[in-house]
Amino acid sequence: MAAPGQQARKRAARGPAASLQPAESLPVAQVAVDVSLPHLDRPFEYLVPQSLAETATAGCRVRVRFAGRLTGGFLLQRTAESEHQGRLGYLERVVSPEPVLTPEIAGLARAVADRYGGTLADVLRLAIPPRHAAAEAGSPAASPSPRTPEEASAPTAAGTPASASIPARPEPGAPVPVPAPGPARPPGSPGATEPPASATTPAASAAADVAAQPDPGWQAGPGVATDPAAVMPGQPPALEGAAAGADRTARAAATAAGPGDNEAGPGDIGTGARDIAAAAAGIADQADDGTGPASGTGPAGGTRPADGPGPPPAPGNWSRYAAGASFLAALAAGRSPRAVWSALPGASWPGEIATAAAAAAGAGRGVVIVVPDARDLERVDGALTAELGPAAHVILSASLGPAERYRRWLAAERGQVQVVAGTRSAMFAPVRDLGLVVLWDEGDDLLAEPRAPYPHAREVLALRAHRAGAAALIGGFARTAEAAQLMTGGWARPLAADRATVRRWAPGVLTAGEDSELARDEAARSARLPGLALRTVREALGRGPVLFQVPRSGYLAAVACERCHAQVRCQCGGPAQLAGARAVPRCGWCGSAVSSSCAQCGHGRLRALVTGATRTAEELGRAFPAVPVRTSGGSRVLARVPGAPAVVVATPGAEPYADGGYAAAILLDAWALLSRPSLRAAEETLRRWMNAAALVRPGPDGGSVVVVADASLPVVQALIRWDPATFADRELAERRELRFPPAARMAALSGPHSAVRALLDAADLPPGAEILGPVPVAGGDPGTVAGPAGGPAGGPGPDVDAVRFLVRAPRSGGTALAAVLHAGQAARTARKEPGTVRLELDPAELI
Repeated sequence: MAAPGQQARKRAARGPAASLQPAESLPVAQVAVDVSLPHLDRPFEYLVPQSLAETATAGCRVRVRFAGRLTGGFLLQRTAESEHQGRLGYLERVVSPEPVLTPEIAGLARAVADRYGGTLADVLRLAIPPRHAAAEAGSPAASPSPRTPEEASAPTAAGTPASASIPARPEPGAPVPVPAPGPARPPGSPGATEPPASATTPAASAAADVAAQPDPGWQAGPGVATDPAAVMPGQPPALEGAAAGADRTARAAATAAGPGDNEAGPGDIGTGARDIAAAAAGIADQADDGTGPASGTGPAGGTRPADGPGPPPAPGNWSRYAAGASFLAALAAGRSPRAVWSALPGASWPGEIATAAAAAAGAGRGVVIVVPDARDLERVDGALTAELGPAAHVILSASLGPAERYRRWLAAERGQVQVVAGTRSAMFAPVRDLGLVVLWDEGDDLLAEPRAPYPHAREVLALRAHRAGAAALIGGFARTAEAAQLMTGGWARPLAADRATVRRWAPGVLTAGEDSELARDEAARSARLPGLALRTVREALGRGPVLFQVPRSGYLAAVACERCHAQVRCQCGGPAQLAGARAVPRCGWCGSAVSSSCAQCGHGRLRALVTGATRTAEELGRAFPAVPVRTSGGSRVLARVPGAPAVVVATPGAEPYADGGYAAAILLDAWALLSRPSLRAAEETLRRWMNAAALVRPGPDGGSVVVVADASLPVVQALIRWDPATFADRELAERRELRFPPAARMAALSGPHSAVRALLDAADLPPGAEILGPVPVAGGDPGTVAGPAGGPAGGPGPDVDAVRFLVRAPRSGGTALAAVLHAGQAARTARKEPGTVRLELDPAELI
């Protein structure tokens, strides 16, 4: 029998590389090549020359010749032999021996790609920053990472560990698929070959079987969720080995069936404030019993401190929550509680996040914190510094230069810090022994990745916690239907304060449309700034600053004829806008000048139809001449304002913090938010209102909020009661009835009609799937629906052939849906069919 590696040496490439000799041990490398074509979304095998035997470590960056071109990639695994019978090419070079692709992140990237129907290459571009050689050379060397017994017993080649590969192992009890046949090599690529595969069971049925399994995490014990695949005995803890080239649908079912994917019964609705006591008991169980994946050796290979977890930090502000102290105790004990957090109003949330991070870090586990924007990140940074000290965490932000960002990323990858906080891209931060993921303001649209495969930070972090057996803290002042789904499926529990505590910290909320106010002011129903708002502002200015939230930026976002009230539009159909009092009307879509003469009656004078923040500040300056007026929005966002009397006009998301809190807040133009053609209009409106109202002082301290909206609307009632949980449960129940996400999985396919139709006709959709559409989309962006009158929202003109189809499937069949549509994309790219089809799973906007 041939010695290990002898067959590989016999099949070495001929020609210029003939003088190279394969490595003596583990000469075959599996490489994830940086190519985004769906039909090439798999590892490829190359020979490791003896000269690179020591530097070609698992996770390092390499350069390979692929389809005749030098291409980057990541080395996933080294093996003794190749299953391919043809010739193999050699690795061209090792760009850096730094193992930047850790086993946990490689497995997560594969699972995210499978869940969203994307490619591994696209996800790795999001997960791993570009290399900066100077930063890499100047950073301190990595501390040795703990090794599991499986890793310690694995054969090595000149110090090279036999690292794991992309995970494809199903959970215990799920059907184990057999790999399916696939092409041996891409056309024109003599040096790269795909490891061969063998027969398989039907792909769609395997995916459906695995996805339909009950969520395994909540079978282990009360209040404890684990992913058995992440801690499977006898396997490396994060990246279980799998035959290269395994059937994608079965692999997707095993790795991408994330939390909350399993359909819950209708009786599960209603996990809001009513379940606080039960949640406290459940989280206390996690702290007291010995169950859960987090005890003992960490799921990512790290270990607890030798003297065991330390005592939990003082609860501090967490004592205001019914289960707050129990949650911290569970983190400090190394357990993995998972909670959807309804934060109390005020400025204490960064400190509460820092306290939770300190509890997890004290147990020897890593922490990843993700916030929507730089302002939130600055506050979290200050809180972490106060809680942990200046050198215990790093911040990852787009504002950092490439060298500094990569240096901080390396500090996390090398285990030099346990806590990483950042904006959206930090969801892939490679901390060791992950013990806690935190997501703040989980409904913010900044957390949705605009690049393929368009993952959302909430889904990625929940999937990461699910795979790694880590704790999760997902929350904000408001709550989305997706967060409610996590609780309805049993994956997480609510973490909220009781009603008495909420009333103590929430501001008082008034509406301008109440009967008593209408009796006093008949114009309150139609006035933009009714008398109640003016009286509240005058009284509050004696005690501090007053916040005005205006949904639209600019001066006048839309104008109409003064005589006949017909809206003025451009020839392309876009609305005419004014940038100033004496500015020329211009189209809001194409920027062309628009005549001020009415096309209907010929009148030449205009009236405001939609007032922006700049015009609102101008009017308020005339109404309150004795106080300064400040604006925040667009390119000029204020971070903080003093506690002196002032009027602050801000757009949603740009509200500055006020020293001591605002004395009052006025929420204007509710109709502009609620009338948006979006499935999430009411949910997003409540989130924006609550984020602004949370900056106001508590009601017992004189803080008040006036919302100019109909008091009978459910979203207004949720704000008045400060009850986002019940509103989210209502939203989820309505979407379940209508079969909208998150109660179902939805895929959006945009592109030329013929291309999308052909892909759907050839796809073997899972049972229960239905096709909706098509609807026309703008020519400039296949994912943007055409604007009014067929005009584009951002393109030069509509493309009559560009359409958008929606494919809806039961939530249990979502993974199979993603796999089938990815297979359709792979078939198109393999045949080089014309036209580009954009695939997006669970898009943020369906309408």
